[in-house]
Amino acid sequence: MKKPIKIHNVDVSCIVTAAGKNRRMREDLQSKGMDIQHKLLFKINGEHIINYTVKKALQTEIKECVVVLGHFMDELYSALEHIEDPRLKIIENPDVNVELSQTLVNGVLNAKYDYCLCLAGDQPTVTTETMQNLVNQLLRCPEPENSVSILARGKTGYLDSAKGLGMPFACHCLLLEQYLHGEDDNLNPILRKMVADGVSLYGVHGQNELELININRYDDYLKVLEKME
Repeated sequence: MKKPIKIHNVDVSCIVTAAGKNRRMREDLQSKGMDIQHKLLFKINGEHIINYTVKKALQTEIKECVVVLGHFMDELYSALEHIEDPRLKIIENPDVNVELSQTLVNGVLNAKYDYCLCLAGDQPTVTTETMQNLVNQLLRCPEPENSVSILARGKTGYLDSAKGLGMPFACHCLLLEQYLHGEDDNLNPILRKMVADGVSLYGVHGQNELELININRYDDYLKVLEKME
């Protein structure tokens, strides 16, 4: 597949969230009598899921990749230390018991550049092409400082609703910081507030339906494993 070309000379940070409790995967493994393992440490094509996601991000035009850890950080550190790339930066949530919004804001506050590409560590199916397209779409917007480009779940182009939307997405760091400040919630309610306030939302077409899968349950992992190996 042809590599996407960056269309603007703008430096971009990538933020990868990897701080969750692993609750649903833990429940599934316990119910199946399997050894408890963090979902981001399962492997796809011989790579830990977290490494698989980060390495794809590092194949785009990003200038840094900030991975935010929380729960199970020691185990995830052990996996990530095998990635030898000076753009990789690993940070920790001061309090591990927070929602996604605070993990994201921690990433934003530690990002060096004005724009950010935000990825979930448990979405290794998102292609490098889609990641770059999210950035390219944002930078094409008439007002990129007041816009969000996001992986579409149906309609693409300009969107008047955030219904069903979540990671991955790209936006200006200051915009994200503004809406995340003081919030302790998942992403979708924050996106809805943005839309209500007049922030422009653009849906980006994905490469395949597999990109929409978050690996939360063991069956999710098996489905991804079947399709990607």
